[in-house]
Amino acid sequence: MYVYLYDQFLRQRQYAAVARAIEISLTDYGITGKILRLNNFIDVKPLIDDEVKRGAKTVVIVGNDKTFGAVLSRSATCPVTFGFLPIGPGNTIAGVLGIPVGGGAADVLSRRRKERLDIGWVNSRYFVSQLRVPPARVEVFYDDRFKASANDLLEVVVCNLQPFVWRRHGRVPKSEVVHPQDGKLEAFLRPLTKRRWFGYRYEEPSIFPFTEMMIRGREPFVVAADGKITKEREVTIKLARAQVEMIVGRDRKF
Repeated sequence: MYVYLYDQFLRQRQYAAVARAIEISLTDYGITGKILRLNNFIDVKPLIDDEVKRGAKTVVIVGNDKTFGAVLSRSATCPVTFGFLPIGPGNTIAGVLGIPVGGGAADVLSRRRKERLDIGWVNSRYFVSQLRVPPARVEVFYDDRFKASANDLLEVVVCNLQPFVWRRHGRVPKSEVVHPQDGKLEAFLRPLTKRRWFGYRYEEPSIFPFTEMMIRGREPFVVAADGKITKEREVTIKLARAQVEMIVGRDRKF
């Protein structure tokens, strides 16, 4: 039994045609199911738990990166297989999973090629795509052996399924895809150097694979993980013991 979780932005008229095309493809493949529409007040974990009790075996997220992170950060450990039908802009995770945006995603879903993927854990909650600490005065300690800091500000981005994208001095953006099955999380650390007349300037990022990391600041700093934003003085980030089972495409990037 399939359950489809639709993001609320798909109610907009501009997405009606592509959503309808996907639904027709799902009917052709014989994998239609129950449609549930999300909103800001729905807690997806008990929602999915209830559907599992009713016999759901596959939960399909329909939306973009934000939808994907919001659902899986709460429900990654639910005993189901997850699928993804990416629609609209803001879809960088789809390419990593080998899922085309739009109508072709139904074909990937129908083939049911499954992989178990790593997930992260930060201060008592999961994250599956990316965690970011915007430039702040912080220190980073990882794997109980190493410490990293900057003379002034440091940006920290921990990636799992969402690629790390950065631009250096107005050049073409670069993108780095990490491997979500290597038993590690990858942290990208970018110091900012203060220049006398021109403000701050980013340096090239350094990549640090790790299994556990602590970020500590003298003052509260912002932490954004799968769309949830908080202010912290200290966070512990580590590879979760659990994994998520995900339907992926043949052209995945790992």
